Amino acid sequence: MSYSTLAVIAVVGVLVVDLAVYRTRMVTRRVFWVAYAIIVTFQLLMNGVLTGRDVVVYDEDTIWGPRIAYAPVEDLLFGFAMVTLTLASWAAVNRRANTARRRGLDTDTRRSSTR
Repeated sequence: MSYSTLAVIAVVGVLVVDLAVYRTRMVTRRVFWVAYAIIVTFQLLMNGVLTGRDVVVYDEDTIWGPRIAYAPVEDLLFGFAMVTLTLASWAAVNRRANTARRRGLDTDTRRSSTR
């Protein structure tokens, strides 16, 4: 399976988890996209350094070809999947903890600032 195929599968999988499994709808929020813009800026900076200096080298047969800051566009897809899954998981865990707290169950999790 190619790097490109895995990147698309990762994004689709994370969107399903966010929208259908956790139901946090993280990707529908403006604040997510503002935060993601900051994250992707630094991701491109680091990708540019690592791939521009040949610390990381990609097999050209396994990627689509287009690059941004020396890195294949697939890296942006993987970065999106990683960040989105982390934030959606965090929001889902905090939501469950807050629900348990409202029901009077003891929990060691702090209150969530996400809704």
